[in-house]
Formats: sequence, C-alpha cells, structure tokens
Amino acid sequence: MARSKVTVIGGGNVGATCAHWIAAAELADVVLIDILEGPAKGKALDLLESMPVVRKDVNIVGGGDYAATANSDVIVVTAGVPRKKDPVTGQFPSRDDLVKTNQKIVGDVVKAAVQHSPNAIILVVANPLDAMCHVALHESGFPSQRVIGMAGALDTARYKAFIAQEVGLSVKDVHGLVLGGHGDEMVPLPRHTSVAGIPIRELISEERLQAIIERTRKGGGEIVGLIGVSAWYAPAASAVEMVESILKDQKRVIPSAVLLNGEFGYNGLYIGVPAVIGANGVEKVIEMELNDEEKAMLEKSANAVRAVVGVLGY
Repeated sequence: MARSKVTVIGGGNVGATCAHWIAAAELADVVLIDILEGPAKGKALDLLESMPVVRKDVNIVGGGDYAATANSDVIVVTAGVPRKKDPVTGQFPSRDDLVKTNQKIVGDVVKAAVQHSPNAIILVVANPLDAMCHVALHESGFPSQRVIGMAGALDTARYKAFIAQEVGLSVKDVHGLVLGGHGDEMVPLPRHTSVAGIPIRELISEERLQAIIERTRKGGGEIVGLIGVSAWYAPAASAVEMVESILKDQKRVIPSAVLLNGEFGYNGLYIGVPAVIGANGVEKVIEMELNDEEKAMLEKSANAVRAVVGVLGY
C-alpha cells in the first residue's frame, strides 16, 4: 500500500516544524515547498537524514518545483509574511494588517499546488487565518469541505495548556474548546470546559478563569512579544493533529475554521466551530447550544472576521 503524501508550502519555522511532526509520526511522505529553494531543500535533507535515527520510513524532499507535489493527499499552506516586531517601535502588526500581502502569496501558492493535486484537502495555517481560508477556497475552486483552517485547534491547545498549569493536573484530562475567529475576539467556552469531567468553575476561581481566557486570546501576541516572530511549535502540532485525522480518517472532533452554511446562524463565512475531520475533510459541523452571552461573543468574533474578509474584494 502506497504511503500518503503531504505537501507543506512554506519552509519557515511553522512549515519546517509541520514537516518534522509529520515525519516523526510516520504519517506520510513530505514535500517541503518554498520560494527559497535552497533552504527548503536543506531542511528536507536534514530531516531525511534524521529518519534512520528515529527509525521512521518516510521520504522527505524539498525545493521550489510544484511538480514534486503531484498527487498529494493534503496540502498544508503555511506560506505568508509572519507577524514581526518592528525593530524601531517595538510594535508588531495585527493579523489584519497582513491581509493584502498574504492574500497574494496564499492565492499564488494555492493555484500552483492544486494544478498538481486536484483531489487534495487544503489545510490553511497562514494568517490572517479566517480570511486566508476564503482566499484558498476562491483560488482553488474546491468544495468548501476540502478547504479547512487550522485555528481552533491551536487556540484550544493554548487554553488547555494554561488550565492544566493553573490546576496542576495533566493536560490529558483537560477538555474544552474555543470557537470563533482566530484573533483577539475568539470565544473560549468555560461552560463546556472540564478537567476529568469536573466543571472548571468548581476547580478555579472566576477571576483566574477570566485571566486564562484573556491570555488565550492574546496567546499569539505573547509569543511574538517574547521572540519577535510568530509561534511555530504549537501551530505546527495543531496542524498535524488535523492532518493525522484526515489521513487516518479518525473523524476527530476538532475546532476548525470551516465555511458555514446556516450552522450557528451564519452563511458563507469561515468561523471556528467544532467539526468532524476525516478523509473527506470537514465531514460534519457539530452545532452546540450556546447561551446568550456565548452567542454575543460569537457574533462579535464573526463581525471581526467579516471586516477582514471584506478587504479581500471577493
């Protein structure tokens, strides 16, 4: 049986780490594509040379020729300009400031990739995430269930990590999810958060819970503030969690940016919601009962996404 194949577009920190996680888990052969061919080839070769050490049978190649990506099962799009701190002002741009620059980059790479892999599932990681999903959908011509955004998986991971730290218990026992756009208006749901089935509000104070929610919303910015560039370990791990669910048809319920068609009262907009991710991409959106406060937060998040998507000109 032939091995699965995953193309990772963008050989920077996130893309290279995606390739690393995929290879380490022996999920698929990997093609690492970047406009800078030398670094992509070098990183792929370095990773390939590590496979005998970790005893994984995975082929990894890199470069700039999309012909090498032919017949990929999944295309992971990490290409784009990352959030970088201005060396003079010390400020860094919001995700929204990146929209026009990354629209062209993501549009170009998606068009190139789908020519060679017309049956692939596209997983968007580039920011601003929700808007770039619209770009990938528009440029690929794919059905929406085959264009998914990695957002909620990362936001939820941060949320769970902070909760586990707070309660001093295993991350394995923390359950929760984050809805909405991938930005400062994301919607963590404490009412649906628990540790080993125990509601989170029985374990920590409301003040600490709200502090965790706020830290989750600013999670990406916190990393940029410390390092000067966007995070890569957690985003890559979150993307590969989704890749694995697709390749193994696990049908995991993963908060993902998907194009809604009436669910939660929204139409034609990519928003982070609980979705069943399997071999066909988005196989089902799970609609949850939200209270008035949660609906209001989701609407605020949706409006923030609409504002960015409106810049695209579609």
